Amino acid sequence: MDSLTQITLGAAVGEIVLGKKVGNRAILWGAVGGTIPDLDVVTGAFLSPIQELAAHRGFSHSIVFAVLGAFLFGWLIHKTYQSSYHRYFAVVGWMFIPVGVIFFVSRIFDNASFGLSSSLFLGAVILTALYLLFSRYFKKGVEKPDTSIREWQWLMFWSLFTHPVLDCFTTYGTQLFLPFSNYRVALNTVAVFDPFYTAPFLICVIVLSFLKRSNHKRRVFAWAGIGISSAYLLFCIINKQRVNSIWLESVREDEIAYSRFMTSPSIMSNFLWTCIAETEDGYVSGQYSVFDKEPKVHFEFIPRNPDGLDVSPDDPTISCMRWFSNDYYSLIKHSAGFQFNDLRFGSVRFADQAPHYIFNFVVEQKASGELEMLGSNGGPPPGSEREMMSMLISRIKGI
Repeated sequence: MDSLTQITLGAAVGEIVLGKKVGNRAILWGAVGGTIPDLDVVTGAFLSPIQELAAHRGFSHSIVFAVLGAFLFGWLIHKTYQSSYHRYFAVVGWMFIPVGVIFFVSRIFDNASFGLSSSLFLGAVILTALYLLFSRYFKKGVEKPDTSIREWQWLMFWSLFTHPVLDCFTTYGTQLFLPFSNYRVALNTVAVFDPFYTAPFLICVIVLSFLKRSNHKRRVFAWAGIGISSAYLLFCIINKQRVNSIWLESVREDEIAYSRFMTSPSIMSNFLWTCIAETEDGYVSGQYSVFDKEPKVHFEFIPRNPDGLDVSPDDPTISCMRWFSNDYYSLIKHSAGFQFNDLRFGSVRFADQAPHYIFNFVVEQKASGELEMLGSNGGPPPGSEREMMSMLISRIKGI
């Protein structure tokens, strides 16, 4: 899931585990713990694009990391509060929140330039965080929390562990069992960014943060946020089963022979689904909205290699991308060599143009025959964000 959602989940978990004892500090460190696994993106600066693809949602999202990280980070937090300079360390902790918001906004507008309103919003977030830090930590004394190292480790474990568990519900996939297995757990039931999951949860966390730690309503709001979001996840699972049944019925009606299939939600909601099945020659794909007038999926055929590219499926670079896409892919020509399309995330078609695949990789074939992944592309083409959003909303409505 996106960074803001993971911060929200971590904050709620922190409140449940230790909020009664330490108040908003539990929210803070829960939010930090919910952010830590996604910091694996920092390693991308030191890795090749193909290595980064394999590493993201890797070890930092595993059960082993949650256990080991809980011992390490819990110990560090405990030691921090034993120091007379703990208020200065708090600055680093609290700044995770505006940094997380900035990171979230930058990911959403990855291909768009920041305008005046966006810059003012981010500036306001930073200034608000700095004001709260000054008024809370430097104008008056701050008591040290009466907590044990084990309590901090318990808080960090749950914030680190719930992060990859939530990611398992997405289509991207999570290497939950590293280092023992690189199998990507992907339940394909919720989009990586879904405001219907995040918004009610975030509101509950914001409200409880303004209550005194002795107020029992803090836990009520924390459990309400967890309960509402969990209920939505359950709805997503049930909705997926309904979509699967409609997909299977559509396949039978059209007498399509397939070896396997999958369904996955589109970005931002659980109401529009991409359905894809592997056939002998390629794939059949279609979309279904819960607001469609008839319970029917209309298919289009996607050949695996329509341009007849001479690419070995066993090449190390191709093998890694096939593993990442769970073998739902197609190859098309590109000016740099060819483009590897991950079909799980669907496509969008602008006017009479060829379909644009939401998640794709550009690969260069060198003179030696060696393949090199140049980078990955996610989302619409630059400059078409608004058009794609309009098309997405229309399709969700069943138009």
